[in-house]
Amino acid sequence: MRRSLLAARRARSAESARTSARALAREALGLPELADADTVAAYVSIGAEPGTRHLLDALRGRGVRVLLPVLLPDNDLDWAAYEGPASLAEAARAGKMTLLEPAGPRLGPDAVTGAGAVLLPGLAVDGRGMRLGRGGGSYDRVLARLERADAHPALVVLLYDEEVVARVPEEPHDHPVHAVVTPSGVRRFRPDA
Repeated sequence: MRRSLLAARRARSAESARTSARALAREALGLPELADADTVAAYVSIGAEPGTRHLLDALRGRGVRVLLPVLLPDNDLDWAAYEGPASLAEAARAGKMTLLEPAGPRLGPDAVTGAGAVLLPGLAVDGRGMRLGRGGGSYDRVLARLERADAHPALVVLLYDEEVVARVPEEPHDHPVHAVVTPSGVRRFRPDA
């Protein structure tokens, strides 16, 4: 499933990706969960992922504190504040794709527990709100950290329309998200789904 979803993303034209990124930002900015949050944990999209740059800048322009992940050697995530496009630097462990991270002071892995909303990357989400990630486990650790801290931010995954599917594989440690935002709209899931 991951291979076919990634292939479909790679086949998307650059113009389609740019148009989708603007629409995705517009839809996400309409979410009350983002409007009410003082701090939003987000991420910088890479490769053919649904684009987040417009959204990051719009949130920051609203005065929202935006936290971005910094990949640690064990694939866990540290966090740092987003201070605009010039504050991003290429990660030391970028791998095949250019991974951009905030260059500012590290706030520690627990910084995410203070976010009012967490924007999650993914490859797909199903009708139960179960998210299929890339398989690296970084965001599984984030979700487990939130649970241990008894933190309850809004969990929102950002996807292309066709990535909302009937069912994704599920592991015992997986957590459902509260909503998915696509370029054409928002779909919410019951928190107890």
